[in-house]
Amino acid sequence: MSRRPAKGEYIETDTGNKVSRKATLVGTQNIMLGGKSVIQPEAMVRGDLVRSQPSSSSGSGAPANNTAVSMGRYCFISRGALLRPPGRLFKGIYSHMPLRMGDHVFVGEKTIVRAASVGSHVHIGNNVVVGEFAIIKDYVRVLDDAVVAPNTVIPSFSVVAGQPARVIGEVPEGAHESFELRDLYKTVGNHVQPQPGA
Repeated sequence: MSRRPAKGEYIETDTGNKVSRKATLVGTQNIMLGGKSVIQPEAMVRGDLVRSQPSSSSGSGAPANNTAVSMGRYCFISRGALLRPPGRLFKGIYSHMPLRMGDHVFVGEKTIVRAASVGSHVHIGNNVVVGEFAIIKDYVRVLDDAVVAPNTVIPSFSVVAGQPARVIGEVPEGAHESFELRDLYKTVGNHVQPQPGA
């Protein structure tokens, strides 16, 4: 009889990341997780889409930075979400730029993110499309079914909705704690403890 523990649904890393065995991470060497982040089943992170290197060597000898997707701490990627670095034609070569996400970023179910940058404490709802090279600043709430057009910049403390997404309000003062994802992080994993009083 084997003494090894049964495989759980999530792979848990040394830094506390919890990645579902049913998630798809392509090009894992180009994906950086900041720690204590969750990637749920059926989510996909495209680390294989990296910046194309010019054919002529730069001569510096330094290795190229090939990070395609970078996430901060306490990010939560929901079921069926897709993180994909943005790309464009540059000097005759189609090239991808990195997708950078801050801390405490929630990405809802079946949401597609192709932004250049997502700040910290951002909540992106379900069925949202974030277009290429969009920039979402800190403390932003993107409501369900919104479509953020490519190259859009969403200012901090904004609430956005619609197709195309527009600012419809601002995050109220005192509501900043609602962006914290520590408690949500504790509800996911192979050895989840029941919440007291539940």
